[in-house]
Amino acid sequence: MPQLMVDFISSLDGFGAAEGWPGYWGMEGPEYLEWIGSDAHGDSVSLMGAKTYRMLSEYANQMPDDPGLAALTKSSKVVFSSSLEPPLPWANTELVRGDAIDWVREARRDGARSLRTIGSLSLCRSLMRAGVVDRFRVVVFPVITGAAGYDRIYDGYPDVKLELVEQRTFDGRLQLLEYVPTVLDGPPSRK
Repeated sequence: MPQLMVDFISSLDGFGAAEGWPGYWGMEGPEYLEWIGSDAHGDSVSLMGAKTYRMLSEYANQMPDDPGLAALTKSSKVVFSSSLEPPLPWANTELVRGDAIDWVREARRDGARSLRTIGSLSLCRSLMRAGVVDRFRVVVFPVITGAAGYDRIYDGYPDVKLELVEQRTFDGRLQLLEYVPTVLDGPPSRK
């Protein structure tokens, strides 16, 4: 059965972005950029919401030679939105107006390709709450953006136990952490 991976980049304090900071907090290095271009999207279908679609498709249009954006442009993408209108101009993108959780459950049951999210905080929260996430991966950048940070990644998440299954360091400073998540009903009780 195809798996679903929730995939984020994050500051150490859990923000997905920060006002005034460059992309990747200005800390992307050659190892990380090579990984993004070769492994980050692979043969999976990328899932996103309308806000992320608008932002990434604009970046892809402005920077077609960026390794990560070029790989994403070539890969299959699904956008969950009631505000976008077809046809979507970014290559290899399907618009889905229905319920994202129902679509993911059907794709995991009947599909052949794995799924992964890109950004889309509210989509990821919903998928995690529904218990359909098989893997949770984050690349942690060694910055604290408390004053300028926005898009807190974990706000609104259920309690989740994470089992570490992979780790890697890029360029001597960026930490990739991949987990198998287990959604909990609440904090574990002490016995």
